[in-house]
Order: sequence, then structure tokens, then C-alpha cells
Amino acid sequence: MTVALERPAIATAASSTRRRRRLSLGAVTPYLQSAPLAIILGAFLLLPIIMIVVVSFWDYDFAAMYPDFLTTNYSDVLGSWVTWKTYLNTIKFAVIVWALTLFIGFWVAYFLAFHIRTTAMQMVLFLVCTVPFLTSNIIRMISWIPVLGRNGLINSTLVHLGLVPKPIEWLLYSEFAVVLAMVHLYTLFMVTPIFNTLMRIDRSLVEAARDAGASGWQVLWNVIIPLAKPGMAIGTIFVVTLVMADFSTVQVMSGGQSASVALMMKNQMSLLQYPAAAANAVVLLVLVLLMVAGILRIVDIRREL
Repeated sequence: MTVALERPAIATAASSTRRRRRLSLGAVTPYLQSAPLAIILGAFLLLPIIMIVVVSFWDYDFAAMYPDFLTTNYSDVLGSWVTWKTYLNTIKFAVIVWALTLFIGFWVAYFLAFHIRTTAMQMVLFLVCTVPFLTSNIIRMISWIPVLGRNGLINSTLVHLGLVPKPIEWLLYSEFAVVLAMVHLYTLFMVTPIFNTLMRIDRSLVEAARDAGASGWQVLWNVIIPLAKPGMAIGTIFVVTLVMADFSTVQVMSGGQSASVALMMKNQMSLLQYPAAAANAVVLLVLVLLMVAGILRIVDIRREL
């Protein structure tokens, strides 16, 4: 009789133990699944950023760096009018390029999404947009030099047609050339997320607006653009961060007549001023993060992720 009573108790205890094990394993499983990604991000993203922050407080001279904790590098960055002017120049490039890429990218994406009827043709035309990316940024940037140069295609054509008496000097090695090259390089980063957002818009909403008597511009302004804001925000993040970190385009297309924060850091590193460059990198990172945070406060992009 005692043995018969003990067997159900033992079975119940064993079942309870197995249930606790399953619960504990279920609690650990998400951490095990995210561990590889956490290790990769920690090793290749978080650790380098930490090292840059640490080095930004070090001392240095013309020959070496010395581990220390100094705020001199930050005071030099934040206390120099030349540095502030360089940051303002970089922000100016970012704003101009953002505005142009947003305008061009939206209309390209709108044409692909609403005026090309077949999915196959949409994909073909979208792939045509990506063809320039089969070559490097440097090659695509340098390709503008024979077009914009003093004896380039544009100046030769204008002089031959008699539209200008002599070649236009500001087409190349100027801020105009920098902006033009950046727009060429980064427009696709605006087209892609906007096109992805527009393709998700329910076409019945557009038809309902038209049935209600809305004109084409009213449909565009009140229906399509509000629904396309997440894609615009993602494209803005891409373009702004790329422009803020670009130094080669500014150096080559301006002919050394303009400057950016990334170019300033590149020059500091070439002079072995790594702590000063690290301080500039930290300030630039904070500035970009603030800009991204502002965008995320205005537009909710979680629906696109």
C-alpha cells in the first residue's frame, strides 16, 4: 500500500523536474541565439568605438602616443574656430546633398513604383539604377573630371556652341563639384528605401482618394508622401552618415579648396596625430547620433525594419 502511494509522488516529482528544466532551457535559449551576433557586434563595433574613446584622451607628440587622461584634444577640437568652420562646412554638404538626393530619389522611386505596371520591368529598371555600383566610388567620382574640367565635355560643348566665351572655371575643383559627385554617389541609398516603402502602400488607398475627388497632387501630398516617410527617414540616415564620413570626394573634387571633418581626421592621422583624430571622431559620432535620434523622433521607422 505504501509503495503504491509513493509511485505517483515520484512520477509527479519527476514531471515537475522536467517542466522546470524545460522552463529554464526556454529562458536561456534566446540568449544563446543572440550570443553570436552580440559577440560579433561587440568585437567589431563596440570594442573599436571604446578604443577610439580611450585614445582620444591620450597625449602624443611627433613620434608616439602616451597613455594618459587629458582633455586637451577635446578643448582643441571644441575651442578652435577653424574646427567649428569645418564642422559647419560638413553639415552644409550633408544638408545640400540630402535635399537633392531626397528630391531625385523620391521621384525615381515614385516612377518605378506607380508608373511601371509590371513587377519584372520594375526590377529591371531598379537593377539598371544599381549598375554604377559595380564599380568603386573612386572610379565613379573621378569619372566626373573629364566631364567638368576646363577642357572637359561640358566646357568644350558650351564654348563650341558659343554659349560662353571661355570655359567655366567653377565646374571642377569647387564645392559644386563636391556636391554633384556626392549626389551621384549616394542617390541610390535614398532610392532603395523609398522604393521599398512605396511598394508596400496599399493601392486601394490611392484609388479611394481618387474616388473621393482628390487630384493627383492631393493624392501625392496627403496619401503617398505621409506613407513614404519611413523610407525617406531611412534614406536620410544612410545619406547623412555617408556624407559626414566622406573625405575622398571632398579632397579630390574640391582640389583641396574645401574641407570636411573626415578629411581633417585623415590629415591628422597622416601626421600621426591619432589622439586628436580620435577626439574628432568621437565628436563627429556624437553629432551623427544626435541627428539620427532627431530623425527617429520625427518618423517611426520600425514598420520598415
